[in-house]
Formats: sequence, C-alpha cells, structure tokens
Amino acid sequence: LKSTAIHALGGIKSAAESIGVTQSAIHQWPELLPKRLEDRVIAAIARKRMPELVRALQADKPAA
Repeated sequence: LKSTAIHALGGIKSAAESIGVTQSAIHQWPELLPKRLEDRVIAAIARKRMPELVRALQADKPAA
C-alpha cells in the first residue's frame, strides 16, 4: 500500500528522495501500488537498511 510504503521510507519527502522521484509523483501513486512501484519501494528500503542488516548478520556469525 502507498501509505505503508511512505511510512516505511520515513515520509513523503524521504520516500521521494529514496526512490528518485518528486514528492508530487508520490502523491499521484494509487493506494494499491502496482508491482513496478512496489519493487522500487522494496529496493529503496533494502538500500536504506543495508548497513543495519549487514551488522546484524555479522553479529550472528560464529567467531572464526
């Protein structure tokens, strides 16, 4: 959903910056995102959270 995507990306301004579109473009999204926009949101979330995910994975590794 549009509202979920915006929330996950930290608001409209942050969502627009993360995905590389204008805030106006975000406002024009339908509430039920098509697959292409859903994929862009997922990729933006992954990029945004990557350092956190890497740290979590490294913390789970057993000592060599």
